[in-house]
Amino acid sequence: MHQPRAVVIGAGIGGLTAAAALHLRGWAVTVLERAAALEPVGAGIALAPNAQRALDVIGLGDTVRAMSAWQGEGGLRTPSGRWLSRTTPDAAAERFGGPVVVAHRADLVGLLAARLPRGTVRTGVPAEVADPGGDGRPATVRTTGGGREGGAGAEAGEEYAADLVVAADGIHSATRRALFPGHPAPRYAGFTAWRFVVPAPERSFSAHETWGPGSVWGTVPLHDGRAYAYATATVPAGGRSPDGERAELLRRFGGWHHPVPDLLAAVPPGGILRNDVYRTAAALPAYHRGRTVLLGDAAHAMAPNLGQGGCQAIEDAVVLAHHADPAAAGLDRPLAAYTRDRLPRTMDVVRRSERIGRLTTWSSPPARALRTAAFAALNRIGPRLALRSLDGIADWEPPRAAYAAGPRGARGGGTAAP
Repeated sequence: MHQPRAVVIGAGIGGLTAAAALHLRGWAVTVLERAAALEPVGAGIALAPNAQRALDVIGLGDTVRAMSAWQGEGGLRTPSGRWLSRTTPDAAAERFGGPVVVAHRADLVGLLAARLPRGTVRTGVPAEVADPGGDGRPATVRTTGGGREGGAGAEAGEEYAADLVVAADGIHSATRRALFPGHPAPRYAGFTAWRFVVPAPERSFSAHETWGPGSVWGTVPLHDGRAYAYATATVPAGGRSPDGERAELLRRFGGWHHPVPDLLAAVPPGGILRNDVYRTAAALPAYHRGRTVLLGDAAHAMAPNLGQGGCQAIEDAVVLAHHADPAAAGLDRPLAAYTRDRLPRTMDVVRRSERIGRLTTWSSPPARALRTAAFAALNRIGPRLALRSLDGIADWEPPRAAYAAGPRGARGGGTAAP
């Protein structure tokens, strides 16, 4: 019997989840990653209940739930430390079926890679789609460099014929440009982001997000005794600090409330990631063409303000595997179903994330005073109302999957919910 082959371009969270889900579905999978190794990335990832339920499908949901470290109250603050609104993990669990878990990206990458057979992931292998494939014609992926995984390599110009290609090649996806030439590229959202992970300070702190003039700082504890910190600021695209990003963060946030100064004191100058934030400028006509599909940021780049970028990529992956029956006669209908399921939902999350992101860029005193008053009033009416921003998002459940690996599914029952 012919085992269908899938080639995944990109070994980020979305690409590895897709590889694991397709492998579980019965596909032979190869993952091609441009980076030289699956090296640890000094950043966290928020995994809301929708992503946890998607990970149930490949048997990782409970493992991720066990990584939850946020206990007690947390919420929104001002730079002086004043609380504007508070919530608890229990409130999110009651509303959405589970708390939001913040994990180190490297931990999740390791868990996903461990679900794949040895040799599946080939690193140091830039790749491009030479032919997206079509009815009766396989897709073709061409490598443009050497690679390694357990000693394996790839010569420049090596070609892979694939029944399915999954392009998880990021915000500036070359595959998206090839499939839909002339379509508007993602546009700069108006702010840049900094991220780092350091040992948690000795003095305790509550998980928080703090909004200042055109800027945000967030701190969340991780399960291993470290803390994940992130920040955004309204600055021109493409900038870099002449004296280093730590110095830049000290200038912008060094006088903010605890634990911000302690965290900045703990991070080494080279331990900070800085990335401009981009969002989808216009919805694509489809998330597939021929036998090639787009997934995650390649399809629907979004601002980070709802913490859903990685979550939506994970959803994409399990929905794609659900539709991509390896025994099906063709992929036209399955991939059209993938687009039908994912495009409206992900674009809704893009728009909702953008609305929240615009609020964080307000810098004038009158606008900030209005924003502060609105949050304070919302908190007085009912602290749990702040969770409404995730209604219809965090309560998502994956489609029923006969191949689900986990003992539990949506909200703790069965394999996966219908």
